Amino acid sequence: MKNMVSKTPDLVFIKHALISLSDKTGLEDLVRGLLEINPEIRLFSTGGTYDAIKQILISTHGSDTSNLIKVSEFTGQPEMQGGLVKTLDFKIYLGLLAEAYNPDHQSDLNRTGAIYFDLVVVNLYPFKKTITANPDNLEAARGNIDIGGPTMLRSSAKNFLRVTSLCQPSDYSDFLRILRKQNGCTSLADRLSFAQKTFNHTAQYEADITEYFSNRMKNDLAMYQQTTTWEERINGK
Repeated sequence: MKNMVSKTPDLVFIKHALISLSDKTGLEDLVRGLLEINPEIRLFSTGGTYDAIKQILISTHGSDTSNLIKVSEFTGQPEMQGGLVKTLDFKIYLGLLAEAYNPDHQSDLNRTGAIYFDLVVVNLYPFKKTITANPDNLEAARGNIDIGGPTMLRSSAKNFLRVTSLCQPSDYSDFLRILRKQNGCTSLADRLSFAQKTFNHTAQYEADITEYFSNRMKNDLAMYQQTTTWEERINGK
């Protein structure tokens, strides 16, 4: 079987973090903590999270925001209009899934200019909150189905051998405590523990979506103006 790993690092120093948050609770303390532990850390982000981190850095370091990199500048691909596609890019997932002692993966990183991501901090669009507040609004529910977030979380959790995944603000303080205790590193056991939380979180998220859509009826589609064919729709008829 391909990509079977027999050797992996225990301690991984956090140098590159990918951060994309719907709920920005605790973000300031997390960013300040990461910078305190490793002043050279590079933070990759998108959209509103990028803007929030930029303001935190300005308040901390004045005009110096050199620690922060916009994902679209890193990938060379602009975000899709409306923000539907921001992180679904080969360079991102190469950096999440590449294994530490795999020379072929290292070759791929070198070939594309990608990097190893050591930390992923993501929380998801508030699907459950949305359907609880307005259960009959199918379009609001559809719009709050996160695609990139679960993909980043599952990728990083799958590669817990090297990557730490954080999916809830309540874990930030424990994570920073671990880094301070271990000189900026997470252990293999730490990463497995966070991966377990991540898989539980994404499984519940998918279960909420499945339950909601299993109860939708044809009359829920009345909110959409329907054209006869896809060709008519794209031609504006």
